[in-house]
Amino acid sequence: MKSQVRVLVTDTTMRDAHQSLLATRVRTKDIVAIAPSYAAGLPQLLSLECLGWCDFRCSDAVPLGRSLGRLALIRAKVPNILTQMLLRGANGVGYTNYPDNVVRHFVTQAAKAGMDIFRIFDCFNWVENMRVSIDAVLESGKLAQGAICYTGDILDRLGRNTR
Repeated sequence: MKSQVRVLVTDTTMRDAHQSLLATRVRTKDIVAIAPSYAAGLPQLLSLECLGWCDFRCSDAVPLGRSLGRLALIRAKVPNILTQMLLRGANGVGYTNYPDNVVRHFVTQAAKAGMDIFRIFDCFNWVENMRVSIDAVLESGKLAQGAICYTGDILDRLGRNTR
């Protein structure tokens, strides 16, 4: 990726629209049905973000195997674009910190199921909370992408539009 001169774009629709806009109401069969359209129509994408914490709490995909099964189905339909997920550092795909071995096991299973890029963040931007996830991703031979959380209007120098 470092040698690329073009802009690298990730589409987050399968994860973020499904999670944020549609309240996890998009069924696996519907997500898989649109996957070939990405492969044919957007082959220049760097990655397709298709998995996040919400996929593990919604009723359609609660068990680990089902969510990773969805990933495998997407991977089969979109072999020409990297898959990506959002990972909450030490929280993995949950609301609380998990033991290191649980986070490592999850990353290993997701990598085996076809995940290529893990976008890892911590709500406090504390890199040490991301360390186990980053190390596990690198050990799996996949790409770790660290992310910093920021809320606010960076263009508002007077701070008028803060929430």
